[in-house]
Amino acid sequence: MPLYEYYCGSCDGVFEQLRSIRESDEPYPCPECNREAGRIMPTSFNAFTMRDGYPRRIPDRGTYWHLGKEVKRPINVAAPAGQHPDLYKPEPTPMPSKGDQNDMADAMRQDGLRQYHAAREKAASIERKVKKTVAKSTKKIPK
Repeated sequence: MPLYEYYCGSCDGVFEQLRSIRESDEPYPCPECNREAGRIMPTSFNAFTMRDGYPRRIPDRGTYWHLGKEVKRPINVAAPAGQHPDLYKPEPTPMPSKGDQNDMADAMRQDGLRQYHAAREKAASIERKVKKTVAKSTKKIPK
C-alpha cells in the first residue's frame, strides 16, 4: 500500500498514513486531535531502484559504498578482512640501507663460495669413487 501525507488544519500538523489507492482521496482522522485531515502533495520524495541486489538512489552514479567510503565496484576479489580491493593499499616494503645492502652482498658472496666449494668437493669425491671402481675392475680382469 502506498504512503500518503495528510494535513490537519485545526492542529496544524502533517502526518503520514498507509492507505489503499481507492481510499487515498478521502479525509483521514488526525492522530492528535481526531479531526478530519485532507490529503496533501508529498513534502519529500526519495526515488530508489535496485541494482545488483542493492537499493540505489536516483540519479545513480554507478558507484558502491564500503564502510562509508565510495568505491567503483563491489567486492569480487580476495582482500584482507574489512578491506575493499579499491581502498586496500599494502604497506610498502622498506628499502634496505646501504650498509644492509653491503651485508647482503657479502653474505651472498660467502654463500656462493660455500656452494662452489661444496660442489667441487662432491665432484672430487665422485671422481675418487670412480677411480677406485675402475681400479678394482681392472685388477679382476686377467690379461
